[in-house]
Amino acid sequence: MADPVLKIDGLEVLFPGFAGDVHAVNGVDLEVQPGEIVGLVGESGSAKSVTAMTALRLLPDGAFRQDGGKISLLGRDVQSMSEREMNRLRGGDVAMIFQEPQTALNPTKTIGKQMLRVIELHSNLRGMAARDRAIELLKDMRINDAEEILGRYPFELSGGMRQRILIGMAFACSPKLLVADEPTTALDVTVQRQVLQLLHAKARQTGASVLFISHDLAVISQFCDRIYVMYAGRVVETGPAQKVLGNPQHPYTAALIEALPEDADPGAPLASIPGTVPNLVNPPKGCAFQARCRHAQDACNSRPSLTDVGKTHQAACWLCEEVIA
Repeated sequence: MADPVLKIDGLEVLFPGFAGDVHAVNGVDLEVQPGEIVGLVGESGSAKSVTAMTALRLLPDGAFRQDGGKISLLGRDVQSMSEREMNRLRGGDVAMIFQEPQTALNPTKTIGKQMLRVIELHSNLRGMAARDRAIELLKDMRINDAEEILGRYPFELSGGMRQRILIGMAFACSPKLLVADEPTTALDVTVQRQVLQLLHAKARQTGASVLFISHDLAVISQFCDRIYVMYAGRVVETGPAQKVLGNPQHPYTAALIEALPEDADPGAPLASIPGTVPNLVNPPKGCAFQARCRHAQDACNSRPSLTDVGKTHQAACWLCEEVIA
């Protein structure tokens, strides 16, 4: 197997606060292989985005503390790289698509100026060659009036159009790794499907690896090769997407699947997970999901590690050898 484009080992991230340090990321291990599309799924507050932004060194200095762990990006140690080296890497070999295109794009500059800046900064293309590349990228995103769009401002375009432009910009310099953080949350279902199909096709065409962050299991199941399920800053289950979603071995994963609205009987109340995520200023010593789990028992007072439940499937649960019903 080739070296992973992203490898995270034992990552620990804390945020200082008035009530104490928030233990946001607690010993996360994660990797993305070349050409692989990996999903990172979980409720809001499970530290999906924090994990990805730490890996790309996008969190503001002084706002957090990394207490442990190693991050390797394209074979390079992220912690040892200078800010200049990281800036050269981001936008070139590594790209990110943010959740809300309206805030990710500069409202005071035209689409053309923003795309040309990215292309010229991270490639050897200049002038008309860079403009031609921008038009090519927009056409790849099924934007027919590409030349006209270059002269528009972001607020003149729909959300779906803006997100397509962001995807085009992300692929401008043929990245080896693309991090997509909830890229379709703000879009309606029809546009969401179109955008995801474009992103998937472009990734497969270029051979780019993708770390796809989402809370939407239906999207993850259609889009990803492997997934990591996160809860309270920890990975609680990981494996091939179809295996994890078809045969969940952690009660949290099973509860997320039960809560999918498409599986509910007509007129029946939607399933939900009782309780809330634990206070991460004082994280529980045992399983973080214990207080919300209907299968909890005395063993859950101590913290389980990820355990093999097959050659490629792991779950952090004392019950993972049993059937989660």
